[in-house]
Amino acid sequence: MAISPGRASTSLADFCSGVSSAPQYCRPCMTQPLLEGKVGVVFGVANKRSIAWAIAQAWAAAGARLIFNYQGERLKENVEELTAAFGEKTPLFPCDVSSDAEIKTFFEKVRGETDHVDLLLHSVAFAPKEALEGDFVSTTREAFRVAHDISAYSLVALAREVSPFMTNGGSIVAMTYYGSEKVVPHYNVMGVAKASLVNCISAGAVQTLAARGISGFSQMLKHYQERAPLKRSCDPSELGTTGVFLASDGAAAITGQVIYVDGGYQIMGM
Repeated sequence: MAISPGRASTSLADFCSGVSSAPQYCRPCMTQPLLEGKVGVVFGVANKRSIAWAIAQAWAAAGARLIFNYQGERLKENVEELTAAFGEKTPLFPCDVSSDAEIKTFFEKVRGETDHVDLLLHSVAFAPKEALEGDFVSTTREAFRVAHDISAYSLVALAREVSPFMTNGGSIVAMTYYGSEKVVPHYNVMGVAKASLVNCISAGAVQTLAARGISGFSQMLKHYQERAPLKRSCDPSELGTTGVFLASDGAAAITGQVIYVDGGYQIMGM
């Protein structure tokens, strides 16, 4: 969700240049770093396959300073190991997005690191596994509540707490999926929850931890390869560069939109 995207950022480094060290200029577009001087808060990194991690890497390569959350002690070690790539002192705080108290505490800790935030990434979604199997009408009331609370309402709660930090405007980027518009087998209640979000990157099928919870995901990925105009879905690095664009001045007039990064699958009728 890119709300009134802020000012400038940094080079796209590994994502734009294909090299392991960040160049001073982005080779394809020959611009100076796009996100230099910006501070971003990233919610949703679980492991190296996370879309949140791909976007975080792109933001960092573009010059942004990042602050991360982790969801519970089980994931803390994974996130710590990844964020160490940005330096041992990269801020990392616990936050369960289903708890207003934890969200408030998280941003109190952010206040100790910075007096402003320019970027926020919401890459958070969850539904009980049983709600992603069988028929949608079998979704329990509790599963419906949990899916919408964590996947959709959490964006409202995070936006409320981060907005006082965005004194010069900012960008809030969320993630959605085509299953929020069309029937996708087994996506069920998650599609309904994702339909609540706007200003999103709509990623094609990507091998993530969350994707493994969707029954028949490998068949879904194969379907993209067969039907999409580009004969593929998308690479996490491509989601990263889209995230940099939405966080930059180039997207300043884009709001309330869904940006599809899916190999063109979304345009297909038959």
